Amino acid sequence: MLKKVLLGGLGAALVLTLGILLGHFGIQSGSTTPGWVQEVTRDVDEELIQKFISEVDNMEIQENLRELTKVPHMATTAGDEQTVQYLLKRWQDPETGLDQAWREEYLVYLSFPDPKTPNKVTVESPTGVVLYTAREKEKVYGLDPEDPEVVQPYAAYAPAGHPKSDHLVCKLCQTSSPPRLGRLVYANQGTPSDYAHLNQTVNLTGTIAITRYGGAGRAQKAINAAPYGVVGVLVYTDPLDINDGKMSDTNETYPNSWYMPPSGVERGSFNTHFGDMLTPYLAAKENTYRIPQANITGIPPIPTQPIGFEDAYALICQLGGESAPPEWQGAFNCSYRYGGPGFRPDSTFKDSEVKLDIYNRGEIKNSSNVMGVIKGSIEPDRYVIYGNHRDSWVHGAIDPSSGTSVMLEVTRVLGRMVKQGKWRPRRSIIFGSWGAEEFGLIGSTEYTEEYYSKLSERSVAYINVDIAVFANATLRASGSPSAQSVILKASKQVKTPGSDSISVYDNWIRYFNRTSPTYGVIPNVGFLTGAGSDYAGFIHFLGVTSMDISYTYDRSKTSARIYPAYHTAYDTFDYSSRFIDPGFTSHQTVARTAGNVLMRLADSLLLPFNCSDYAETLEGYLQKALELYREGLAAHKISIEPLQTAVSRFRSAAAKLEEVIRDLDLANETPLKVRRINDQLMLLDRAFLDPFAFPDKYGFRHVIWASSKAGQPTFPGLADAYSRAASSELGRDWEEAHRQLSLLSQAILGAAHTLGDVI
Repeated sequence: MLKKVLLGGLGAALVLTLGILLGHFGIQSGSTTPGWVQEVTRDVDEELIQKFISEVDNMEIQENLRELTKVPHMATTAGDEQTVQYLLKRWQDPETGLDQAWREEYLVYLSFPDPKTPNKVTVESPTGVVLYTAREKEKVYGLDPEDPEVVQPYAAYAPAGHPKSDHLVCKLCQTSSPPRLGRLVYANQGTPSDYAHLNQTVNLTGTIAITRYGGAGRAQKAINAAPYGVVGVLVYTDPLDINDGKMSDTNETYPNSWYMPPSGVERGSFNTHFGDMLTPYLAAKENTYRIPQANITGIPPIPTQPIGFEDAYALICQLGGESAPPEWQGAFNCSYRYGGPGFRPDSTFKDSEVKLDIYNRGEIKNSSNVMGVIKGSIEPDRYVIYGNHRDSWVHGAIDPSSGTSVMLEVTRVLGRMVKQGKWRPRRSIIFGSWGAEEFGLIGSTEYTEEYYSKLSERSVAYINVDIAVFANATLRASGSPSAQSVILKASKQVKTPGSDSISVYDNWIRYFNRTSPTYGVIPNVGFLTGAGSDYAGFIHFLGVTSMDISYTYDRSKTSARIYPAYHTAYDTFDYSSRFIDPGFTSHQTVARTAGNVLMRLADSLLLPFNCSDYAETLEGYLQKALELYREGLAAHKISIEPLQTAVSRFRSAAAKLEEVIRDLDLANETPLKVRRINDQLMLLDRAFLDPFAFPDKYGFRHVIWASSKAGQPTFPGLADAYSRAASSELGRDWEEAHRQLSLLSQAILGAAHTLGDVI
């Protein structure tokens, strides 16, 4: 009995001792927050952002640009491969490189001129004597050495052909009295209305049209012409549209100023779709199915060639016929006439024809993207993507190497911080140097097609910095409305070039501003409504919140539609360093601003997106739609009320989510709740996707930001459908307007549900 008592007492003592020990150490351990909790709740570090801003070096950017522009680097050429190797070397550097860098290959369909048989534009007399030949290459001024790899100006994807009277009489002759073919006419900007107007005065069958850039897309100038029987198209840049009227290379244009010289020619891709044209919606790999080349759409159906304004001057100023209307007149010191068709009887070229000899050919070529990544420490499966294309038409100092030189400086500073153990982002950052953008956003589009599922599920945002610096006056930014707040915040923290007190924000608001019902007067962040750069695949196809950032010029001092050396052989390091951004401080400012945005997106515990800003945009679009379309729709028994209801519900859902965000105690919230809200913010733009909304528009699925022909600041699908129906008054067109209204209302309601409670 005593033995049992002793054993029981000993057992009780052991239990008591164990309990005390467990309690002591349990309390002690419970009083210390585990390290992983602190890591998970880590927010953006403002000191690190300031460190990044201070370390961005304008001279590093200058040297990047000098290296990138040493040789022409058109897509898939030896020069392009040289830039691929340069990017890989920089991103694999052991001291300032990224965690990982690699190249990804695509086999894509491109279009090139024949280097052995250059394209020609000539004026021929009735007896076949060549009276005039347009320049085949731009004039060399000696500041940049002549490089044999400078590609002849041409219209990529325009077909080969030789339109001239004896070649096309039988095909085009519909009467017993054949028209005189190959005669030149002036068609202004080559829009549908331009050709319709011209056709009322001139028989266009068998003519060659000369058009100026602007008004219609490159390919559309020929696509719009073909139904009228036009057999060839010339395109030039009028000095009125690019040079503020200046024309002389002795004192007014490059090399004396930033203006395009007379022989300058804007090259370009003459297609309306983006991505590889033989593999729509499929990544262009070796064994991918390719459609027949004959089935390609959206390219010129007739031979097309760009020329300089010195050649356009020689042709236009000798045209006959009636004078064109005032809005068709350009900067030449002559009256712009329609053409008789053809030249004036008293001109040097009387009775002569214009002949195009185009030798373009299509080829399937290997094009590379260069990819790099900094892996996230907490949410590595969430991606912030920063991209810029690498290829150019010639040296490409501004387009795109200004953007590439900025991206390399951003990665140098961030890469060194990572290598030194001073920083690692919360989320993964992916850098993309896209190939073959100039041919139709090909590299970025193939990337979004190949990794569609992963990018759709995991991408937080896409930042595009293509042409980083158009000029050195002010910031310009466009993007999804929810990204406005992070862009504005970043711009407040960066000083404008040459000032220690004026922020980029304060400088920006002087040049581009708008009045917001919520904030008052703020800088104007534009919208990504078309496919102007590599953001297209991300915002329009994937529905990833996107933005495009650059520095630009003072539009009160010039009417240039873009920087004047755009896509010419004069877009060189010399041009950039003398006329665009001497000292490269605007490049530095873009790097600081875009890098600031990048770090905030990658590091913020709660994503810095504002869905109420999206509501404000939708309300503005709705107001314009009510103003323009409500009565017309009602006359056809179509109510716009569902759209009003959808926008109202979106506003309510956005306000409720913003209230939840304001009330969050982030330090004490569970990681899953923060992740849930972040997913709502991240997926907002995805909610506006409808794969069936625009069957005739390749790659456009976002019902708010699709391209539009209507030219109205409102919902694009509804605007286009209403415009078509109001013009035709056909029942099927009003049905399409009703369909667009319904799918738009449904998409906005779906987006509201995305912002709402889980159930």
